[in-house]
Amino acid sequence: MSEDKPNLITCVVQRGEADKVVDAALDAGAEGATIYFGRGRGVRERMGFLGRFIKPEKEVILIITRQDQTDAVFDAVRVAAKLNDQGTGFAFLHKLDRAIGFLS
Repeated sequence: MSEDKPNLITCVVQRGEADKVVDAALDAGAEGATIYFGRGRGVRERMGFLGRFIKPEKEVILIITRQDQTDAVFDAVRVAAKLNDQGTGFAFLHKLDRAIGFLS
């Protein structure tokens, strides 16, 4: 691994949306991603968003990036997942101190 510290992008989307998000991340330079299933709970579960039911089933996407890839990949994830639209999901970025087995 290079001396640049890696980053971890975590994105949570509605079930069935992860593949297009990962495709966009790969097109933007990500080298891979891990997808797993989750279940959300919270206020929106009871209320729905703007009167519609929010399904609790989620897909969680983990993407490790080099520092020079992070902005492009994060932006691609934001656009593909339509994260500017409320109720579609969210993403956040972790600065990692160390990682092994990633990025050549």
